[in-house]
Amino acid sequence: MVVWTDAQGRALTDHPRPSVAVDVAVLTVLDGGLRLLVVDGPFGRALPGTFLHPGERLADAAARALRDKAGVGDLAFHQLGLYDDPARDDRGWVLSMAHGSASPSHSLPPTAELVEIVDDRSALPLAFDHDDMVTAAVHDLRARYADDADPDALLGDRFTLLELRRVHEAIVGRPLPKDTFRRRMLTHIEGTGELVTADAGRPAELFRRIRAHPDA
Repeated sequence: MVVWTDAQGRALTDHPRPSVAVDVAVLTVLDGGLRLLVVDGPFGRALPGTFLHPGERLADAAARALRDKAGVGDLAFHQLGLYDDPARDDRGWVLSMAHGSASPSHSLPPTAELVEIVDDRSALPLAFDHDDMVTAAVHDLRARYADDADPDALLGDRFTLLELRRVHEAIVGRPLPKDTFRRRMLTHIEGTGELVTADAGRPAELFRRIRAHPDA
């Protein structure tokens, strides 16, 4: 087997290498507010995370962290960014790829610890630089919800316009003008023809997201 060496005769294993970790910020909406899934660890509350195993992809490690640390499976997530401050972890040189996700609250384990989001951060301090990761996850979630109707399906398949607006308000952290919100969302949703009893006993129409055509 031929071993690659650089101009100084050093192999890859001769260069200092950091450990690589993954951390996942899972956000949800509960009781009209944005919440964050956290787990308890030896360094206090933290995002579900783990170290990358040899030969493992980052996405596989993130899925393993959610499953083993938080009891969460089958959850879509995506990369937010790489956190590479050499001093971010007291244990040594550790790079972490932060991931973001959103889940309906009822899909999370009943024992899950959900912490309120205040000013784009966890209301309780988190280990390492996880507070910064949470802020990135919140901003990412808000960007994805700015011009789309509940893209993470926090409400399920059918919902009223009021329910949709309340979820979006929880995510942006402020009230949204009803008429403006309705006009913006009507390009992304369609009526089902069904009615349900809403606030004050008045009937309200149920809507669903417009599915993208597979050939679009």
